[in-house]
Amino acid sequence: MADAPTPLLPDYGGACITKVVPALLSRHGPGPRPVWLPEAVDGAEQVVLLVVDGLGWEQLHERAALAPTLVAMAGGPITTVCPTTTATALTSLTTGRPPADHGVVGYRMHVVGDGVGDGVGEAVADDSRSGATVLNVLRWTTPAGDAREQVRPEELQSVEPFLGAKPPVVTRSEFAESGFTRAHLAGSELYGWRYPSTLVAHVARLAAGGRPFVYVYYPGLDTVAHEFGFGAMYDGELAAVDRLVGDLLGALPRRTALVVVADHGQVQVGERLIPIDAEVMACARLLSGEGRFRWLHAGPGRDTASRLMELARERHGDTAWVVGRDEVIARGWLGGLPSPAVAARLGDVALVAHAPVAFLDPADSGSYALQCRHGSLTPAEVLVPLLGARA
Repeated sequence: MADAPTPLLPDYGGACITKVVPALLSRHGPGPRPVWLPEAVDGAEQVVLLVVDGLGWEQLHERAALAPTLVAMAGGPITTVCPTTTATALTSLTTGRPPADHGVVGYRMHVVGDGVGDGVGEAVADDSRSGATVLNVLRWTTPAGDAREQVRPEELQSVEPFLGAKPPVVTRSEFAESGFTRAHLAGSELYGWRYPSTLVAHVARLAAGGRPFVYVYYPGLDTVAHEFGFGAMYDGELAAVDRLVGDLLGALPRRTALVVVADHGQVQVGERLIPIDAEVMACARLLSGEGRFRWLHAGPGRDTASRLMELARERHGDTAWVVGRDEVIARGWLGGLPSPAVAARLGDVALVAHAPVAFLDPADSGSYALQCRHGSLTPAEVLVPLLGARA
């Protein structure tokens, strides 16, 4: 690991997505505007916050010609959180808190033993080899199926979003009843959209009605990047996002600020998939996280965790930062000291890829092979835009 690059850590105390919603909700309060917050919010009577899933700062500026509306907006790069994944980042964005506080510490997360609801041990059976103790946070499922009743979203993540305000949220219709929506948007007024034109219509109507803050979520760019990678499909979707931003600006009342942010960036991985070494796996009872931030949970035995660390560094230290749970916490990767319940959701050793690769887990699969991925602490994944313009 001597030649490994340095991980880019979130700026939890400054220009980070954890600060965006609190700054926007308190924009009329005393004190100057933070220097990283776009000046378009100064004097704005209303603010619309558009979250474009997967829009990294580097990817945007490498394709500036495709996004003239976005590039013309004021602002710059800020950092997301660790890991750089949607489940963790959107929860930090809406709650204004780092992962150590809200406890959604990954896309696939170990949940047994953290006291989440009655009967969780039955629905999430402690069969480590099958991966049955791991919750897919975005789908809110385990290998046993829907886990919304057994792993109650509002108990797993109990920090109230939007500082207790109940703003309107415009998001995909199919997300309305999901466990993850209940975990990171609890209590919000939900307005579902199926087509971008409907998204614009919802936002225009809410803003015309005088709503001071509207939160909007658009997942299309992330989905296209995952399925097709960087190329013609991604470029076309980025151009469509830019048109969406222009349509929103054209539909908003005067003295309304449109602010655009993202949850993470992307890295093209393609077929560069690395099976975790067999001896490493022999020391691990299960895996959680995702391909670019893979947690290894040590098996039983007093020295198993130290042996797991030794082997993981020896076999995978050329492509990844290999760090233990205590080191992750001590270095502030999660933004603070997690409670014992949250710490128990972490593995013992993390494989955090700095090369453009992903670490395989047979239990972590989807309907297609992912081309672009995220989760790690490279600049391409950590830096996201925070941009603003006035209607």
